[in-house]
Amino acid sequence: MRFLALTLPALLLAGAAHAQAPVKIEFWHAMNGVKDQVAGYARDFNRSQSRYEIVPSVQGNYRELLPKLQAAIKAGNPPALAQLEFTQVPDVAASGGLTDLSGFVDDLPDAFRNDFVPAAWKAGVVAGKNYGLPWNLSVPALLYNANVLKSSPEGWTWTQMEAATRKLATGGRKPLVVTAEAWTFEANVLSRGGSLVDGSRPALNSPEAVEALTQLTRMSAQGLAQPRGLNDVAGGVFDFARGKNLFIMASVANWIDARRIPLVKVGLASFPCEKAASCTVPLGGGALVVPKGATATERAGAQAFWQYLMAPERLADWVEATAYAPPRRSVTPLLGKWYGQNPQIRAVHAQMNRAVPRPTLPQYADWIPLIERAIEQATTGKLSAQAALDAAQKAALK
Repeated sequence: MRFLALTLPALLLAGAAHAQAPVKIEFWHAMNGVKDQVAGYARDFNRSQSRYEIVPSVQGNYRELLPKLQAAIKAGNPPALAQLEFTQVPDVAASGGLTDLSGFVDDLPDAFRNDFVPAAWKAGVVAGKNYGLPWNLSVPALLYNANVLKSSPEGWTWTQMEAATRKLATGGRKPLVVTAEAWTFEANVLSRGGSLVDGSRPALNSPEAVEALTQLTRMSAQGLAQPRGLNDVAGGVFDFARGKNLFIMASVANWIDARRIPLVKVGLASFPCEKAASCTVPLGGGALVVPKGATATERAGAQAFWQYLMAPERLADWVEATAYAPPRRSVTPLLGKWYGQNPQIRAVHAQMNRAVPRPTLPQYADWIPLIERAIEQATTGKLSAQAALDAAQKAALK
């Protein structure tokens, strides 16, 4: 009895300590370039409360993370929180791999929800249900060599872009880099008032898409543009650094790394807009999702961490560190000094006012490789723009 009396309090204390241990929330993300920043947010959140412990883990880029997450979901051991690029969310949600967060979003205060730019919420909605919570938002931009181009291309149309490259294409220079990448091509099509989808059907060979790719193909054939594949980033950076290429269409978030290119003063401008009255830009970036199988406690922890990330002062810190666009309007005043020091990025971020979500059809993820193959085929002279996009459309309809 004396032994029991002595050990019982110790057992009770041990049990209490175990019960109070924070629930671990494994968080897979693709922010390798700013992984220390993300780790810092997780560390600060963990210190701010005792119920949850966020454990961040870099899983490569978006395209590398996706199959890992799908395999983990299939095996029944996914993380409780993950980051997905916007066009990846619909496919994973449609396959039953994500938790519907609509109830959580609906319960958020109206003032909080309404502070977000509308496209931020819409980008995470699939078939009327909210599966993605906005985090890192980007808009397409035009990076340029400011050592060569003395005046900013801010506000240019695509017509002006072609005219400028014609003047600058001297000494073997091919001013514009044309990457076989779906998002910036989608932006090109939207800048003309077009779209790559028609309801639930593909519109990969829409008139505006053909017009956009025809121009890029013509510029490539005439030496005004340099076609590049997604796997040729290093070559593109080298040629940009030595002045062979002067313009690159990219995410505004690429500006941070681009400024580190040696010997080049990198300028930043809004994406060219061909038809001002109907010009929009596709919202880029990613959302945080809760994979199916997370417990109620894990889901609550994931949601709490997202709310922590969404605090205006934390978002302001995030924007300044990454150049991603602010998802909440209340963040903009906090960026006044930074925008004053970087006026170019203020104009680029202002594109959020006309940003629209990318297609939220589950099948759009399957159409992306078709779009990118069409860009590559046309700009390298293998097919005409019309033929390449017709082939992509035919494949998408199968």
